[in-house]
Formats: sequence, C-alpha cells, structure tokens
Amino acid sequence: MSAAAAPTAAPAPYHQGMQTLPRAITLDLDDTLWPFAPIGARIERVLDDWLRTHSPRTAERFPIPAMRALRDRVFVDHPHLLHDMSALRRRTLQIAFAESDEPETLVDAAYAVFFAERNRVEWYPDALQALERLSARLPVFALTNGNADLAAIGVDHLFVGQLGAREHGAAKPDAGIFLAACAQLGCAPHEVLHVGDHIEMDVLGAARAGLRTVWVHREDQRAHRPDWPHADIAPDLIVHELAALADRIDALHDALHDPLRTAHSDTSSRAHADAGDARPTETPP
Repeated sequence: MSAAAAPTAAPAPYHQGMQTLPRAITLDLDDTLWPFAPIGARIERVLDDWLRTHSPRTAERFPIPAMRALRDRVFVDHPHLLHDMSALRRRTLQIAFAESDEPETLVDAAYAVFFAERNRVEWYPDALQALERLSARLPVFALTNGNADLAAIGVDHLFVGQLGAREHGAAKPDAGIFLAACAQLGCAPHEVLHVGDHIEMDVLGAARAGLRTVWVHREDQRAHRPDWPHADIAPDLIVHELAALADRIDALHDALHDPLRTAHSDTSSRAHADAGDARPTETPP
C-alpha cells in the first residue's frame, strides 16, 4: 500500500483584480455558507419517518429511493418551475399522495416538515463569523436559487435584503436576477461584489451581468475542480473559505479609511519578507 500524500496547505487568496472596496455584496447561500448535501439527506430521512406515521401507504409506495426518483421526474416534467424549488417540492408531494390514494390535504403538513428541516443548516466552520464581519463592513444581500428562509435560520439581521429565483421569476445565471438585486441595493452592477461557490450560476452569471465576483472554492471541491476553468472570464477573487474574503474586505476598508496605518502595515510586511518570514499573498486563478 502506498503512503498517503501529505496534506497541502490551502492556497493563498488570489486578488489581482480586487483592489477597491465594493459598495455592497450579493451572497449565495447553499454551498457557500453551508453545504446543502447534509440538509438534503436529512430531509429525506425525516420526511420518510413522518410519512410512516402519518401516511403509511405513501411511505410504502415511495421509500426514499422512489421518492427521490419521483422528485427527479417532477423536475424533468416541469421545466417552467425550475426557478421555484418550493413549487417543485409541493408538486412532488401532491403526486406521491395521489398515487398512494391519500388525501391532498396532507401536502401542507408534509411540506412543513420539509421546510423545517431545510432551514436547519450546518454552517461551514468559518462562514457565520465571516458573514458577521462582512455585514459589519458592507450591506449584504442574499441572492439564491433555493428556498432557504433567513428568518427561520436566524440570520436575517445580517442581511439588508433577499431575492430568490422564485420571487424574481428566473434563476441564476440569468442576468436579470443580478440586476434586480443591484436595483434593490441602489447600486450600479460594477459597484456590487457577488460571492458564491458555483462557477456558472454565480461567477459567470454575475460577471456577465456586470458585477464583480468572488469564487468561494472550498477544500472539499478542489479535487473535483482544482483550477479556474475559463480563460475569458475570471473572478476578482478566489478564496478557499469565506473568512479569506472578510480579511480582504477588512484590508480594503482599512486602506480607505486609515491609509497611514495601512502603509505602515505594508512596510512591516516587506520587512518580514526581506527576513524570509512572509507567506505568499497571491496565486494565479
């Protein structure tokens, strides 16, 4: 058996294009602040338990793999609803109860079970504190294709607003949802920094709408996609965790409001570099 490869240090943030402070931030939620996969798996288990108590015929007709297949079928059969995760979830439940000869009146109660679990999130270790730091510096606006409820999660006070694909009528990467968020913020697109994990939905969509962008490329995704894959569009910043973005925003804020202290910090950093103590500060995307 070959020896396991030694773990590599997280790459330093790339911020060649991130030299000025934005006026506001739009922020993706799922897989940027918390991973969605554990939420989805827990929803399946909890809903299955609920069905076994409240609708045994549905639980027997649609165990977890069958319910998952039904959900996938609903997504395929209703492309006009792909921007509305809640409607797709309700439609899945409606079909499951109908095909099990159960009353449709169960849909609301089953959906409430789903919604409660959907909003029990498990934050990435750095994310909540980083969000608090970002919201203390700039207006932060949630922009999501999902149906997370910030109030139910308990963090609505950290956001100045939220726009979902369901409310807007189209999902990311459609330019319209980004522009609508900018309008609600009272900012021009180039004054807004969009932050998210998804290459197409977040970074490319926002960049094509004229926003500045940050790609949050976490450790668990690097083996799948180690490098930025596009030559024509690149994010302003690539970070391995949201805390690195908060660090950069803090640095830009300090440079804007206390340039003398920033200049002293830069001089000190160069002195450490001359002594061979400095770590790399930039890597290419």
